[in-house]
Amino acid sequence: MTSSRDNHLLETIKSVLVPVHPAGWTFIAIFAIVSTVLTLIWHPLGWIGLFVTLWCVYFFRDPDRITPLREGLIVSPADGIVQRIVKCAPPGELDLGLAERTRISIFLNVFDVHVNRIPIEGSISKIHYHSGAFFNAALDKASEENERNSIKITTPEGLTLGVVQIAGLVARRILCDLKEGQSVKTGERFGIIRFGSRVDVYLPADATPMVIEGQRAIGGETVLADMKSGETQRLGTKH
Repeated sequence: MTSSRDNHLLETIKSVLVPVHPAGWTFIAIFAIVSTVLTLIWHPLGWIGLFVTLWCVYFFRDPDRITPLREGLIVSPADGIVQRIVKCAPPGELDLGLAERTRISIFLNVFDVHVNRIPIEGSISKIHYHSGAFFNAALDKASEENERNSIKITTPEGLTLGVVQIAGLVARRILCDLKEGQSVKTGERFGIIRFGSRVDVYLPADATPMVIEGQRAIGGETVLADMKSGETQRLGTKH
């Protein structure tokens, strides 16, 4: 009979050995081969190569998440820091109109989970890829000038929301598995941005954010906004 101690150990191992996103296996294999070659050249170099290979495995991890599913909730599409919350006009390619919306920008560093998730149930109304520069994703101008992939989601109630995957200074590849017309569920995986990036969310009109700048968001779990709540925008301080 398995003891509670053994069950705890098994759960701990599972929490560390999370699945790897399919997009990562090519990179992991390349790093592993290079590490082997470096070991043959000079043993200490092999240890460096091993460290980089393990970091690559860590970068492409794809953990399961527990997504809140109540109607009206908009969850974070990415792990990272809520860097900016501003009112601005959404990119023209999203066809969200000219009126300003609340934009929540989430910055992902190279140690964050980079798998992206659907923020709210609906259908994919539009997908538009825009080639561009590779400025630091932390800069505000990255929203307009960097390479990006813009996604418009229409909810069953007719609300519209925009999600923009933005490449950063290091990130050079945006992957998106969605197709126009596709039905999606909240928390569902839809893509990945390799090696540091940013995700912008353009909330539906009149939606009030429930996060604050500087807060860490967890993709598929952290609630960015609640369309059913009358709560005013939150404030916060660092302690």
